[in-house]
Amino acid sequence: MQRLASFDVSRQFLTRRGKIAAQLLFGVTCAATMVGFRSLVDLWAPVSGPFALTYPTILLATLYGHWRAGLVAFAVTFSWAWYFVLPMPRSFLFSEPSDPARVALNAFCALIVLLFAEAFRRAARATMEEINQRAERRLTLLADLEHRTKNNFALVASMLELQKRRIPQLELHAPLEDAVGRVRTFADAYSALALEQSDEPNVAMKPYLEFLLNRVEGSSLPPAVKLFREIDPATLTREEGVAIGLYLNEAVANACKYAFPEGRGGTIAVFFHVHEGGWRFTIEDDGVGADAFSLPGGGLGSQLLTAFASQAGATHHAGPTLNGFRTEMRKVEQTELA
Repeated sequence: MQRLASFDVSRQFLTRRGKIAAQLLFGVTCAATMVGFRSLVDLWAPVSGPFALTYPTILLATLYGHWRAGLVAFAVTFSWAWYFVLPMPRSFLFSEPSDPARVALNAFCALIVLLFAEAFRRAARATMEEINQRAERRLTLLADLEHRTKNNFALVASMLELQKRRIPQLELHAPLEDAVGRVRTFADAYSALALEQSDEPNVAMKPYLEFLLNRVEGSSLPPAVKLFREIDPATLTREEGVAIGLYLNEAVANACKYAFPEGRGGTIAVFFHVHEGGWRFTIEDDGVGADAFSLPGGGLGSQLLTAFASQAGATHHAGPTLNGFRTEMRKVEQTELA
């Protein structure tokens, strides 16, 4: 419906002459279509409602071909109906004394339809342009906000790294390194979003997650650990995309930290599956089967995963499996729950 409302037969032409020619041709086409349909009507209802079909023809020609198309459609269809359909066919003479007034009134009403259709078309076009401009401004502001957010995370990580170097107690370095890693994870998620999605309002999840997984595989994955992925193509909101990206980094970081102690090898599998009414995002490993953040009253990792799932409007579940450990975020629409 939105495409139909914004349709314009002359939009694809660059020159003014080409636009005018397209509009005039569209008016002739609309008029010819009306004449053909009216000829079929005359087979079972001759001379009835001679000007009835001129109104929708003028309306459509004006809405989609500007006032020039409407004026051409008016001239052709009105003249044809007067000459061929009005009593005393094939003549512009009148058989009834009231016919001149009737013809004049119909011509006046048809012109009113043309004027109002053109006014509506211009108002609708102006409204659509204003909406598009507002959307572009919002996307620009959103992109700037995400860029600033990424830079702020990077700045915080650098400050924490600097603070760690100033602290002589080595036992305090580990918590600061953990904090630096998490802050850099946030920055990476926003950076990947900016690189993969540009200024689009939604996120294509397959390239976005592939980008994040490639970065994880090339930087933080232990040598003996392999990464498997199975990702369905889908488009989600930017808020959901950021939350899933953060969830991915946190869950994989926890798996690397807890599931494969002392250089143990294994596999981390990442699944993003879309189903009717929602999606499921799962990270599984074949490691030792339990970790610190999964225990009751677990640490910061478990709290972060729950928070990321909440940001995406999803639920978070984590626990040991037969061959390792599974972390899962799932979103189900309300219609599916019903």
